Amino acid sequence: MDLQLARKNVVVTGASKGIGLAIAKQFAFEGARVTLVSRSATALAEAQAQIGDAADVCVADLSTDAGREALFAAYPVSDILVNNAGAIQAGRLADFSMADWRSGWELKVFGYIHLCKLYATAMTARGSGTIINIIGMGGRAVRPNYICGAAGNAALIGFTNALGAETPASNVRVFGINPSPTLTDRMTTMFRTRAAEELGDESRWEELVNPDAFPFGRPKSPDEVAALAVMLASPLVQYLSGTVVDLDGGGQWRG
Repeated sequence: MDLQLARKNVVVTGASKGIGLAIAKQFAFEGARVTLVSRSATALAEAQAQIGDAADVCVADLSTDAGREALFAAYPVSDILVNNAGAIQAGRLADFSMADWRSGWELKVFGYIHLCKLYATAMTARGSGTIINIIGMGGRAVRPNYICGAAGNAALIGFTNALGAETPASNVRVFGINPSPTLTDRMTTMFRTRAAEELGDESRWEELVNPDAFPFGRPKSPDEVAALAVMLASPLVQYLSGTVVDLDGGGQWRG
């Protein structure tokens, strides 16, 4: 099926690895021109090498207003924006100072909101565009040991619902995806560390992945998040806006 994404300009934040890189690769596969955004020039160069000529790179610290404004100034005409940068630290309320809360929200929560403000305004003026917010199941299936992330993700879910209800009047779509835990480098590193400590061999990390802890007996892959993001970004799904899709295999409903 032709998703009608060829020659679209796509900006993907947090694109040097994990879900962001998988999304960028999938858009490039569909013929889009992708701009990979991260604060690490080295990581971006490695990611760009995996995609090839279809990728540009932009080094920007998206935890700052200046970094976000610099990205928009460099790439103001984007058909699709994918907000993906940022991870909020786990912990309970007593574990966080107010400075920790502000730091945790600066990149992901305020970063998403600010980039949406910049790009949605430009898209509205142009009369076309799509924004995808990669949020997280922590905002839907909340846990006390992820309270900062739960609150931040819940805020982004509500923000996406509200903005996505407004923008269709200007032929602009805004929607989100809530991934549950995904087998990214971050997760495999965690399992490798545990395997080295508990089994004496980091290469045995897969033995520590309990199939009973995951729907379908496994954590999902970044490519599954990417496939959904790209499919829903297609003009063939024009009537989708304001919705945040839970990509958790039904895990939130398990006992």
